[in-house]
Amino acid sequence: MAFKIVLFVPLLVAAMALPLADAQLGNLLPPLLGLFRIQGTVFCTANGSVSVGGNAATPVFPNATVQLQCGAGNGVSTVTANASGVFSILLDPLHFLLSSLLTGCRLVVTTPLATCNASLPPSGVLISALQFFGTTLVGALSVINVTPVGFTLQV
Repeated sequence: MAFKIVLFVPLLVAAMALPLADAQLGNLLPPLLGLFRIQGTVFCTANGSVSVGGNAATPVFPNATVQLQCGAGNGVSTVTANASGVFSILLDPLHFLLSSLLTGCRLVVTTPLATCNASLPPSGVLISALQFFGTTLVGALSVINVTPVGFTLQV
């Protein structure tokens, strides 16, 4: 009987400590069964966003190369947007903290704007900071959703 108590007490203490640790960290540490998903749409405009007024006729930027850069411009991941201008980057949460992803990384569209519209500037890149958008549970998998804040042209 004493052996059962010796095993039960440490388990009880650990179970009580987990919610406290999670509350103190403010959910900045992702769960072990999870991933970060950075997803968005690139539009074929000088600022890479939907034009003022949410004009449905704003063209998308198909096949745009989108790169996640962290730190001093180190390329972490590169993807190509689909025909609808949508891109998605998946990251292992064991390599990133949400806080460092949001403050130390950015999205860069390296494909020249003139590729989608010849009247747009031939040089410069679209750049966007990142923002937390929420968490989605897919079975036991926790997906931390991150989106671009808004692209701006930097020449």
